[in-house]
Order: sequence, then structure tokens, then C-alpha cells
Amino acid sequence: MSIIEEAKRVLKVEAEAVLSLMDNIGASFEEAVEVIFSCKGKLVIAGMGKSGLICQKIASTMASTGTPAFFLHPAEGVHGDLGVLAKGDVVMAVSNSGETEEVIRILPVIRRLGLKLITIAGKPESTLARRGDVFLNVTVREEACPLGLAPTASTTATLALGDALAVALMYRRGFKEEDFAFFHPAGSLGKSLLLKVSDVMHSGDRVPVVYENTSVKDAIYEMSSKGFGVTAVLSEKEDFVGVVSDGDLRRALERDGNIINEIAADIMTKNPRKISPDALAAKALSFMEARKITSLFVDAHGRGRPIGIVHLHDLLQSGVV
Repeated sequence: MSIIEEAKRVLKVEAEAVLSLMDNIGASFEEAVEVIFSCKGKLVIAGMGKSGLICQKIASTMASTGTPAFFLHPAEGVHGDLGVLAKGDVVMAVSNSGETEEVIRILPVIRRLGLKLITIAGKPESTLARRGDVFLNVTVREEACPLGLAPTASTTATLALGDALAVALMYRRGFKEEDFAFFHPAGSLGKSLLLKVSDVMHSGDRVPVVYENTSVKDAIYEMSSKGFGVTAVLSEKEDFVGVVSDGDLRRALERDGNIINEIAADIMTKNPRKISPDALAAKALSFMEARKITSLFVDAHGRGRPIGIVHLHDLLQSGVV
């Protein structure tokens, strides 16, 4: 068998191990979700060796999706770390064999504290499986390891089951994008979900504004002095009725070479595009890219005077992409 064939065999074995879990998703899985959902404390996930590494990933996924959770190393647990357990917690213990000594040794303490115990194992008849309040079966037909020794398909299946629990809990909680962003404030992901237009817009005297009867010459000065290449145009009643951009100036020059004596109303684009200050900055960026514009006015009062302006460079520098 070639290396390529062996790699494909491994992937096939692990894929089949994950798919086979679908037959085990039933009442016990739903009960596990409800136990964790109803938890008044935290979810403590324990496992040794390769299972322990999978437990750390599950705990991390849970914590970032609305379920307070952390990993407890069972060997450290019996040497004092079990002190982190408290009333109201739920413990999820993982062992493929269901007989891992360090995991079994922490079970009496969990019972004495009266904590709910969810167990995950690959052997339904094992000690761990029998001692859980809820048991989740991750039996796999075979390991991907050709010797049948190294945890491979079994750890993959356990990881997938952990993801299924985390996502089911998100569904149960009605977890939204805004909630996810709250736990991920750093980086482009958090910024794209949290940063608002009001956080990056220019306001006050920085907003370029002229009136309909303002001369084109003065409109050009306003555009240049504010540095956005565009200016809002207001009516006498202070309604936001149009914009004059660099593009409007070029088109006016092509149409009539002598525009210096014209007024803003003669060359402006009517029905100006605008955005709410409460809109996500990522939405403003998408809006501007789709329409090939570099500045967008911010308007919170219908047709009234713009309260701000946001530039494409501000959005890019803010890290929303």
C-alpha cells in the first residue's frame, strides 16, 4: 500500500467513525445538553492523555460559545486541584476505555459533592460508563492506527461529539453573532461583529458640508480642506439633499468646461447614500466596496444634517477585515 493510499484509508476510517456517532445521538445526548444548559456553576471537563487534549479543545469551544467551562487534569485533581469543584458544577469525564485509573479516582469526590456527572467512553460496559448520570457512547469500529493502538479514530469521534454538544447548546441558548463577538473581542473577527460606524466616523467640524446655493468654487475648497474628496449638500431647511464628489466634478467638467460660476445644486448627486451610526463598521465597508465609493455620510435623523462621515481608509485601519 502506498503512502497516499494509507493516508486515504486513515481519513476514511476516521470519517466513518464520526458518521457512526449519528446512531448514538438520541435521548441521552439531549439529556446531556439539558444538564449542561441548566448548570448553575461551570462545566468541568476531565480526561487523561490524548483524551485530555481533546477535553481541552472541547472546554475551549464551550467557553467561547456561552458555556463556562474549563479543563481539569485528573492526575492533578487527586493532588489538590479537585478544590476547584463547587456546588452547582457539572463534570464531564472522558476515557475511551472507561477504565482510566486517574479518571476513576476522581469520581467519589464528584459524588460526595453531589455534582451531575456526564461520562463519555467507547465501552458502554466500562466503570466510567456505568457511573455517569448521563452516558454518551463514542464506540468506534476500529482505530485508524494500523496497529490498532494509538488513539486516532476514537479521539476524532470524541472531538466531533464535543463539537456537537457545544453547537447544540448554542442552539438551546439562542446564541447570536453578537454573543460570539463578546467572547472574541480581539482580532478581525471580534471587530467585524462589534465595531460600529460611530466608533470610526469623523464628526463635528470634520464633516464636510455646503448648501445648495454654495458656489462650486467654495464646495471644492470644503472638499479639499476636509480631505474626504466629497461634501454633503444641504437645503435651506438643513435637509441632506445631495453630495458633491470628485466624480461629480469630473462629470460636470466633461459636460461644461466652465463650472466655476455654478452652484452645488447644479452638479450634486441627489438621494445621497448614508448609513446609521449604529450599523456595524463591517457593513459600511461592504456597502462602500459594492458601490465603489470611498466615503459615506452618517445620518441618524432621516433627511437631516449628517452627523458624521466614515472613510474607507478608516475602516481598513480599524481592522474589520
